[in-house]
Amino acid sequence: MLGPMSLRVALLTPFAFPSVRGNAVTVARVAQGLRARGVELEVWDLSLRPEAAVEAEVDAFRPAVIHAFHAYRVGPLALRVARRAEIPLVVTLTGTDANHDLFDPERASVVRRVLEGASRLTAFHASIVERIAGALPDLRGRLVAVPQSAPLGATEAFDLGARWDLPPERVLFVFPAGIRMVKRPRFPLLPLERVVARRPSVRLLYVGPVLDADERDALLRALQGRPWARWIGAVPHAQVGALLAVSDVVLNCSISEGGMANSVLEALAFGRAVLASNIEGNRSLIEDGVTGFCFGDEAEFERRAELLASDPALRARLGAAGREFVERRYPPAREVEGYLDLYRQLVAVSA
Repeated sequence: MLGPMSLRVALLTPFAFPSVRGNAVTVARVAQGLRARGVELEVWDLSLRPEAAVEAEVDAFRPAVIHAFHAYRVGPLALRVARRAEIPLVVTLTGTDANHDLFDPERASVVRRVLEGASRLTAFHASIVERIAGALPDLRGRLVAVPQSAPLGATEAFDLGARWDLPPERVLFVFPAGIRMVKRPRFPLLPLERVVARRPSVRLLYVGPVLDADERDALLRALQGRPWARWIGAVPHAQVGALLAVSDVVLNCSISEGGMANSVLEALAFGRAVLASNIEGNRSLIEDGVTGFCFGDEAEFERRAELLASDPALRARLGAAGREFVERRYPPAREVEGYLDLYRQLVAVSA
């Protein structure tokens, strides 16, 4: 078996650190874990460099494996470079790839060409593996689930008081996500407004970058006249742990996720109660009533939000169960070993 020091890997991503988008958070964590295991790697951020420059730099790096994190945005370039160098290509499927682009009339042909040209395809959960295999059954043998992780390292301080002067007895709901339609940032406002009328201590904090200007504008209009809710923009990922530490409930209202959301995984890892939309990507982490709550519609969201707001013991129980679940099922070593095993297999076959 090849040792990790024999591996040289090029990671290509649509966004990288210091971006706080999901892809960037995942790639930074994976790169850190692989480097700790002795893998020689470089990360290329396609949002910062023109494709021609990235292509030349990856060629000069002479990797043994190319790993693309996003089939549509990164895959075509990664496939072109891998084919020219005659080296294996690994593609990690994002939620946008699996739930939208693969079935979009304008993008599907690009995504399918990349998936069909890749040596291995990874997803964060078996549900995404099955979704892709259902659409492209010939690729089933190349699909592998490599779950994400949420390392509980030291975090930088987050000064919430400098952003929002909150009452000492508040119950803080946090919505940590990029502002875009698939995350449904406006969904919790109406049901929480009714909860606030009964429980004035409830507050809602939005934290995340703008990924859709129209959705941002709509959210800002919706926040007018609701002083109990506020959006503060993006927070450096190093401060997320400190932010979660001062939260009471973490929300996920997404229409779809790529198997598991970083925000939900991190909330569980930090022992926070989670209230999440009842979709396949969230059910991979949330066992309803055990590691968190799921909701199907606005009325169910309202009932469960009020229950969480009124019962600190329930929040503590769900948070403790969620943390134990993540520590047991999704340790950082599992994620890193998953990618290392893939690389070793592919390099051995290529050699």
